[in-house]
Amino acid sequence: MSPDVVVDDSTLVLGIETSCDETAAALVMGGFDVLSSVVSTQVELHADFGGVVPEIASRAHLEALNPIVARAIVESGAEADRIDAVACTVGPGLIGALLVGVSAAKSLALAWDVPFIGVNHMEAHLYAAFLEDPSLEFPLLVLLVSGGHTMLIEMQDHGQYRLVGQTIDDAAGEAFDKVARFLDLGYPGGPAVDRAAMLGDPEAIRFPRAMLNDGYNFSFSGLKTSVMNYVRKHPDVGSADVAASFQAAVVDVLVSKARRAAAEVGATGIVLGGGVAANSLLREEMLGACEQDGIQGFLPGRSMCTDNAAMIAAAGWHRLRSDGPTSLDVGATPNLRLPFID
Repeated sequence: MSPDVVVDDSTLVLGIETSCDETAAALVMGGFDVLSSVVSTQVELHADFGGVVPEIASRAHLEALNPIVARAIVESGAEADRIDAVACTVGPGLIGALLVGVSAAKSLALAWDVPFIGVNHMEAHLYAAFLEDPSLEFPLLVLLVSGGHTMLIEMQDHGQYRLVGQTIDDAAGEAFDKVARFLDLGYPGGPAVDRAAMLGDPEAIRFPRAMLNDGYNFSFSGLKTSVMNYVRKHPDVGSADVAASFQAAVVDVLVSKARRAAAEVGATGIVLGGGVAANSLLREEMLGACEQDGIQGFLPGRSMCTDNAAMIAAAGWHRLRSDGPTSLDVGATPNLRLPFID
């Protein structure tokens, strides 16, 4: 398939995702139409360790990937020979986990004689919203919040991104995980804090809102430390109140900066992406803020916020259309960055 191939609404892309602890495969047609999306989680394998163990993750991907791909093809109702391209996450992520998916995707592309497309995992998160609403209009302000990243991104067009702000230390998801572990709330930390917070008072403790009115960068390391210090000084405090107050502090900062950035860039709306975008309070507060500001607020379904292969296939379709196939010489890049414009 040559770089100038016509990519249209009938182009069917198989997406593969193995960047961390989810083994996923999906078939997406035309960049937006999800025919199937299958995800196998490793939560139970890593729960006893309180976090993802890279070697365990890689082995689990090896065992799960072929059956997951086969299931995605069956559920799509399409034959394997109908697949036009194979897209796969090449970074960022855990190197061993990434290599499992990349090796499998290249093998399938060679066996089927179709293009291979290397996809940036963070770019794929930007496309999760388009899978549910292809009519979204640019420019958009995307708040990308996950275990490894917290970014404000101006999405000017397909493939054209400008970094507005990012965390200077801990990502929001990382802070959720660490606080959940400290409070012994369970794993994974984000959903555990969310559940506990529903039983607590978000105004019980006034935790700091670092850099709230200072530019568009974020800092959550101090907040995490503040939570730990408070609990040590007040050992009888309820975990639910701590969780609710901590969550409120994170969400206040995320929503405040996102709405200011959206106004500055003239965005038509704010889109959430990444695992933390599944947080109940963040979703509620962001929609309320967008309504007040008279712009669109779009929240992908929770299944599209967490790691999945449908977003990989969607981003792959757009990259195939704009850049053509990826060379099979490309490897996995654990610290891969988004291609920002100045």
